[in-house]
Amino acid sequence: MARLAGLGMGGPPGMDSPAVDTSETVHISALALLKMLKHARAGVPMEVMGLMLGEFVDDYTVRVIDVYSMPQSGNSVSVEAVDPVFQQKMLEMLGQVGRAENCVGWYHSHPGFGCWLSSVDVTTAQSFESSTPQQRGVSVVVDPIQSVTGKVVLSAFRTINMQQSLMGIEPRQTTSNVGWLEKPSTQTIMRGLNRNYYQLPCSYRKNEAEIRMLLKVYEKGWENGLKLQTPQQNKKENTQTVKTLKRLCKEYEKMVTSGLDADEVANVGKLNAKHHVEMEIESLMNRNVDQVLSTMIASVVF
Repeated sequence: MARLAGLGMGGPPGMDSPAVDTSETVHISALALLKMLKHARAGVPMEVMGLMLGEFVDDYTVRVIDVYSMPQSGNSVSVEAVDPVFQQKMLEMLGQVGRAENCVGWYHSHPGFGCWLSSVDVTTAQSFESSTPQQRGVSVVVDPIQSVTGKVVLSAFRTINMQQSLMGIEPRQTTSNVGWLEKPSTQTIMRGLNRNYYQLPCSYRKNEAEIRMLLKVYEKGWENGLKLQTPQQNKKENTQTVKTLKRLCKEYEKMVTSGLDADEVANVGKLNAKHHVEMEIESLMNRNVDQVLSTMIASVVF
């Protein structure tokens, strides 16, 4: 009974100390998720890593708002940071532009071999946890190869204090939130899950601005109008447009000479050459003006 009393609060018997509850959830924003996936996919087949910015809202909520990459040395099976001063400098620069969030953990990729922590990852995770309040740092692992459209293979972990484990002290309380955890694979259990680290449930939150951003991901923006065409492609399109204008002008000339241009009833269901000429001329002018402006901007900027 004394041992159970000590385990209930996650501290040594006789001490009434708080412990991290399993109902603690990691809320990842859409921006952070997209940047993690993009960074992980760009690094395939190598592992990549970065830092997560956010806040500890309360004892049960970790909010990840943004992420950024960092100098690293990695291969296909491991990755390590190589610049310990970079994190502090980056946080100072982010504070100058109004990003006051602190580091809440780190993320790294496992391209093609699932979400778990290796012995090197556990050591890295412990160093990040020691630099966060109450050692609540989170380690996120994402698999960019197994992640497909509509399904993201991502898990969050936190290490287990080995001294407490040897003393028989549970690293966390047991609550109903355990049911929300994904069933671990055999490989993850063999890699030390619930021995060296435990899993945290993840959720993805989107505000109104992020929803609008996601809906416009595949929309064409104003910057598409500044994209330069090759001279050969521009010449080819201009030649094709001039040929089309020549054909439409001949058809419109026939309509005028025959007097059908004023007869709306006789032109029902037929090609309106006049309107098509106006559309082609407007398209030709816009395309060439954009080409000239883009060339001038590129020559000045680059």
